[in-house]
Amino acid sequence: MSELRRSWVESANSAATPFPLNNLPYGVFSTGNTPPRCGVAIGDRILDLAGLEAAGALAFGGVFAEASWNRFMARGQADWARLRAALTAALAEGSDQRAALAPHLVPMDAAKLHLPFEVREYTDFYASRHHATNVGTMFRGANNALPPNWLHIPIGYNGRASSVVVSGTDVIRPHGQIKGPDDALPRFAPSARFDLELELGAIVGQPSSGPLSVAEGFAAIFGYVLLNDWSARDIQAWEYQPLGPFQGKATATTISPWIVTAAALAPFRVAAPPREVPLLPYLEEPGPMLYDIALEVGLTPEDGVETILARTNARELYYSAAQQLAHHASSGCPMRVGDLLGSGTISGAGPEARGSLLEMSWGGAEPITLADGQCRRFLEDGDTLTLRGAARGAGYQIGFGPCRGRVLPARAL
Repeated sequence: MSELRRSWVESANSAATPFPLNNLPYGVFSTGNTPPRCGVAIGDRILDLAGLEAAGALAFGGVFAEASWNRFMARGQADWARLRAALTAALAEGSDQRAALAPHLVPMDAAKLHLPFEVREYTDFYASRHHATNVGTMFRGANNALPPNWLHIPIGYNGRASSVVVSGTDVIRPHGQIKGPDDALPRFAPSARFDLELELGAIVGQPSSGPLSVAEGFAAIFGYVLLNDWSARDIQAWEYQPLGPFQGKATATTISPWIVTAAALAPFRVAAPPREVPLLPYLEEPGPMLYDIALEVGLTPEDGVETILARTNARELYYSAAQQLAHHASSGCPMRVGDLLGSGTISGAGPEARGSLLEMSWGGAEPITLADGQCRRFLEDGDTLTLRGAARGAGYQIGFGPCRGRVLPARAL
């Protein structure tokens, strides 16, 4: 495991910061009346890359003045590595570039963070065996929990790119068609079983027009974000057969504001769990492609205190983002710069590691008691959900920043 890289930005040397020199995640920010532009998080500061390039300290074709990282991603892996190497050297303790960079550091608490990239397409998968087993057990019984295809194929559905929002965006409780088990007919009403899903999102940084190997898929992934796939379980239950999720998953998908690069996470690669059945050759991994990233989800009621609902780890996934991408492209489906792949809910083996309220409350049958004594089966209006994640090294962590959203009441229709 690598050790902390020290920076002349003192706040980056704290074990508590999610943004040490080892990390250098990419985001889009604005200050005052200035337009959004590209920056990199370092400690409690944002390095203004657009300002640096305007001053002649960087040369990447003016891409950092834009309000997304898409044009930079499209430049390819060589430029990804060149920028990271330049920033690491310039921000390192003892660098002779301190005087040139210091004027371009912005206090993070004085900046507004925006969606860090333009989401071209969004696909959500179902890649955690514990989650799939829990949900399947609830609906089909323990003997038929996993669908027959689950151990052979990364299951997914195509979602709405337009639904993706940055952390801090409020989420309005959705309306939809709902039909309970005792209802003769469906009704149109606000969702009463609104839920979260604790996920990791992978960002495709290179286009493809045909099949990809898993290794090629791994190389094409620019970075990762935390992802909350808000889910209306009662709407989903009525609509999902036979074609899968639709409106129950279309309300919003919240992502964290910083793109943690694949390069920053490289020291934390881990192998997939043992395979119960062999995968077909096109899905076999040439090496470790999951990550040891500790994850947690907290719920804060309106005017209340936060309760940590669950803690789990991204290494619990059965399929990696590279496998998901390889499967997605296997039909010839073109993949584009800015495509977003959600992992699906990440759950661990125990009740304390379940990544959705559907699992935590076992379909609503087992209410959860919060720190202030309130109970939850599903989300209530005013609840704020916060996802957090970090890969932890020797005296440092590679964090994502919070992935947060508050539930607002359904609109009157």
